[in-house]
Amino acid sequence: MRSLMLAIALSTVAVARQTVHDSKEEGVKLPTVTKMVKAVYTREAMDAHLEGTVVLTVVVQDDGKVGDVKVTKSLDPTYGLDKQAVEAAKQWEFKAGTKDGKAIAVRVDLQMNFTLK
Repeated sequence: MRSLMLAIALSTVAVARQTVHDSKEEGVKLPTVTKMVKAVYTREAMDAHLEGTVVLTVVVQDDGKVGDVKVTKSLDPTYGLDKQAVEAAKQWEFKAGTKDGKAIAVRVDLQMNFTLK
């Protein structure tokens, strides 16, 4: 039982130390989108006639799933569009980025545009 707990603890430490590469780093091939989820307008933001762009910094993990997501340019913390952009980005899927032929975690920027029609 003790060795199992130690193995779980060691695997947790290994995940926490995963290297995240910058998308501009030499030799890094960017991840490509395989599934895109559009952010949903909130009723409050529509009523306020808000339009614009939320810029996010996203970590695309080596399995193509989205990890950490941060808002780097806010559009609307009040009516929920920033939150909607984050929630949509977390559902995106990618073909993982690579370096030297190996799948890697890559930090990239995404833009979520909100336009009323």
